[in-house]
Amino acid sequence: MNKQRTLFRAWIGAVATILCLSIGMANAQTSFTDVEQRAIEQMIRNYILNNPEIIVESVQRMGAREQAANQQRQRQVLVDLRQSLENDPGSHVGGNPNGDVTVIEFFDYRCTYCKRFLPNLADLMRTDNNVRFVFKEFPILGPDSLAASRAALAARAQNKDLYVPFHNALMESRGVFSENRIFDIAREIGLDADQLKRDMEAPEIEEIISRNYAQAEALGIQGTPGFVIGDQVVPGYINREQLTAFIDEARTGCTTC
Repeated sequence: MNKQRTLFRAWIGAVATILCLSIGMANAQTSFTDVEQRAIEQMIRNYILNNPEIIVESVQRMGAREQAANQQRQRQVLVDLRQSLENDPGSHVGGNPNGDVTVIEFFDYRCTYCKRFLPNLADLMRTDNNVRFVFKEFPILGPDSLAASRAALAARAQNKDLYVPFHNALMESRGVFSENRIFDIAREIGLDADQLKRDMEAPEIEEIISRNYAQAEALGIQGTPGFVIGDQVVPGYINREQLTAFIDEARTGCTTC
């Protein structure tokens, strides 16, 4: 609704500008009288009132153009960022490291829809052994989210093999993410919680999260989850069937990979 209002306002602004320019040019060329100018304005007004569908059509066309422009911009960003998105040394890689399709997820441990996506990811890893999955820590839902992401990256620094189990445990956790809860989860999966606490403050971890923020901003990802699959930047939750469809499309038609 807000987007439609924005487009409608833009359309009205464009019409007003055209009218002003048209009348101004007409004045410069033919010096219409005030009566003639009002007659022209009334003709345009009557046409719009008698053909209101042109407003809808204009808004739709502007929306389509805006969407096409955004898609083109995203494709260029994907070309420019492909290497850093897929091969950032600070982002964990799951699945098949040599898979023919890379799926990238930007996530937050407090995000309900990220938690809802977890079973879809688990099923994908079980059923498709040719997918490479990149985990992008993207804590945007407050200090608890940031603490969880710092802990996950510290867990990876401590023991890469325990990153995914820790990630899954954090995603499956419900309720408030206090540091004590985070450290309890770490101990449960075999991490050294004391070392984890120290490593969470490492500047390298802050740098990784900052890079993820910058990549998400460049791609226009403002919420979680957000995905990059082939040529597609996919905002929001996707179900298992949609995930498969995006992967199949990437396998057959990715032009920026």
